[in-house]
Formats: sequence, structure tokens, C-alpha cells
Amino acid sequence: MVFKIEDSALRGRCLQYQKRKEDTMTPINNYTQEELTKELQKAKEEYASYQRQNLNLNLTRGKPSPSQLDLSNDLLKEMDGYLLEDGTDARNYGILDGIPECKRLFALLLGLKEEALIIGGNSSLNLMFDTLSSLCLFGTGGEKPWIYYSLNGTPVKFLCPVPGYDRHFTCCEELGIEMIPVPLLDDGPDMEQVKKLVKADPLIKGIWCVPLHSNPSGVCYSNEVVSMLASMETAAPDFRIFWDNAYGVHHVYEEVSLKNIFEECQVAGYPERVYYFFSTSKITFPGAGVALVASGPSNIAELKKHMSAQTIGHDKVNQLRHVKYFKTPENIRLHMGELAKQLRPKFDLVETWLDRELRGTGLADWTSPKGGYFVSVNTLPHCARRTVQLAKEAGVVLTKAGATYPYGKDEADSNIRIAPSYPNLDELETAMKIFTLCVKIAGMENILETKYNH
Repeated sequence: MVFKIEDSALRGRCLQYQKRKEDTMTPINNYTQEELTKELQKAKEEYASYQRQNLNLNLTRGKPSPSQLDLSNDLLKEMDGYLLEDGTDARNYGILDGIPECKRLFALLLGLKEEALIIGGNSSLNLMFDTLSSLCLFGTGGEKPWIYYSLNGTPVKFLCPVPGYDRHFTCCEELGIEMIPVPLLDDGPDMEQVKKLVKADPLIKGIWCVPLHSNPSGVCYSNEVVSMLASMETAAPDFRIFWDNAYGVHHVYEEVSLKNIFEECQVAGYPERVYYFFSTSKITFPGAGVALVASGPSNIAELKKHMSAQTIGHDKVNQLRHVKYFKTPENIRLHMGELAKQLRPKFDLVETWLDRELRGTGLADWTSPKGGYFVSVNTLPHCARRTVQLAKEAGVVLTKAGATYPYGKDEADSNIRIAPSYPNLDELETAMKIFTLCVKIAGMENILETKYNH
């Protein structure tokens, strides 16, 4: 399903993808020391006026807004029966890997095979951590458990495209997995670097990937990158791709297609290379949705074996409720179109204020995502933490600077993630006014310090 460009605001935004050619503002670096000092003083006076308002605005996490959640309220009414199509009572124990109807629905939506799926509980993050934990404790494919290496003083490693998702990094840190940052380019991870690293080091056991509308940059992986990930030579025979397709149907401006990683791995001769994760957390209700993991036959058998020690089965009533509510993949896509209508004005507003206040200044650059939940902003080096601090002191809470990097260490101290989904438009506009002002203050302070006061 492709969302059509049907309004002037959207057409205007698409024009902004053209690298913002018509920069009109004077670059800050062209200011004299006197001019810059005056501009900074003016900005600080405006900043003080916001401080006096005692605001409490939050742009930290990609939470659906109440109005987005309201679009799924009928899901709560969809339990006029509890029998599965084969007569099984969904209220009782059993069916460890999820009800067939739910497998079928999401297999069709995502282009997967039903037998490759396990339907879990409400959280894909839970499935990711459990999968990672099982690899640490039990290993996979007949190879040593990953914890063996840690106990011998040589912990296994994961590649982490950056900027990336902080909770992925938390999973690795909690389990003692060493993280190696690799640059995330416009079409996916820097594959020259990735291929070189995985070929040389058998302790590199995996890579995190958010292939569509990546958190936080909105990057979508190209066909070439997907093929290279599937076919690249790795020193570790148990190398695994953690394919977190969290935003696989979360298109805001236009649909972006993604090459099927399973098909590519099959062709390349690595059918067990990928663990694929997905959930409805940002489709229906976070905390009350449906999550899944998909993989090759051997991996799925291993996961089911370990899962059977944890549970007799997940929430089949909720799985059935989602099937009854959506019925078909097309209905899910239509539902996502309605969600996109709510998100679009918010992304437009973020872009408007970034363009209006920062375009051409040289103080920041940012992404213009086609979907997902975030906008990634890069300030001048050594300015992100100061920007976040200033914003907090003016009543706008942002994701902690550095959170988009392993161990919270953004060496450039420049990346900030903006999550515009939850606040209403008035709140978001106020937050963006303050945010852009803080970027300017932090940047001007930095230039005055480094250019004129060393």
C-alpha cells in the first residue's frame, strides 16, 4: 500500500528532501565575535522567557499518542468467541509457539513462512533478550555457548550500527557482550567495515539491524546491503543477524520495500543466519500487543525447546483477538495508513522548525525519515549534552545524549534523538521552539569558546 502525496504540506516536505539547496541563513561561523556574542545574548533572553513558564514536555520515547491508541479501541470488543478454527479453546493451556491463525496473518503481512514463526507475548524486546540469553547459555548449531568465551576472559562481540536503538545496547551490556559500533550510512550499515570485521574475528557473533525506518535515523536498508548481510563470509560459524523489523509497516510518507532477508540467506547457503523480530506494539497497544520471532528450522527448534522450560504457552486470547480484529494483512495496512495520518503533521512540524531555525546556520543537520517514529539530529561536535541539559532546564526532556551509541558513548557528542509521536501539536511546537533555541545556544557557546577563547 502506498500513501499518496495528497496535500501541499506533504509535497513541500518531499521537496525538502532535495538537500535543502536554498539555504538562506548566514552560517554562524561567518559571524564576528561581537555579532556572535550579541546573538547568543538575544537567544539566552528568549530562553529565560521559556524557563519562567515551568513547562513539562517530553520527547524521550517513541510512544503512541492517546489518539493513536484510540484507533485500536475496537480491539477490546473483539472477543465474541474463544474457539480457534480447529475447535481448540484459546482460554486454556497449550500451543507453545502461537495459534495457527495468528501465524498465518503475520506470515502473509511480512512475507514469511508460517512454520518459521513463533508467536510470543506482547514484547519483541522480550523475545530478543530471551533469544540472546539462550545463545549465551546454550549456544546454537552445535557451537559452544557464548558464555564460555566470557568465562575464559574473551567475551563475544556484536556489531552495532550507530546511531542505533539504546535497548539493543542494554541487552548486550546486561549479558556481557562487547559492542563494536559501525557507522550507519544512508543505505544501511557500512558494509565494507562490517564485512572486514566479521571475516577477521570469530568472536564477532552477531549484528543488530533495524532495516526499515531505523531508530533513530529513519534509514532504510538497500537491496544491496540486505544481500551482502545475507551472503558475507564470517569467521564465526554461529554468526547471527538480529533483524528487528520494528517499523516494517510503519510508513508515514511513502511505503519503502525491503528485500526478503530469509530468501537471501537461503540462496547464500546460510538459512539459520537470521532471527527476525516484529510486534504490534506501535500498531495496536504497547504492552498488550503480539510479538513474534522467525528463523530457520534449526533455530526455531532450539528456541521452542528452551521456551518450553519457561512457559506452556503465551496469551492465545490476545492472539485470537488480534486475528479477529484485523482479519487480513490489507486491513493492517489500512490501519497503518490511519496511524500515518496522525503522525504526518507531527513530523512536518519537526521539519518545519528545524528548517526555520537551523537551516543554513551550520549548527546542525538532521534526517527526514519516510516512516518510523524518530528524527535524528546532529549538532556541532561537543554540543549534544549541553543541548539536552539546556532543554531540560527549560522544561523539555529529551533522550539522554549518547543513548544512541553503545555504552552511552557518542565520541562526537553530537547525536540527539527526537521522538515526536506522543505530545499534541501545540506541545510539540513549543518543544521544538525550545529545542532549536537550545541547539543554537549550545553551538554559539561552543564556537565562542573554541574559536575566540583558546
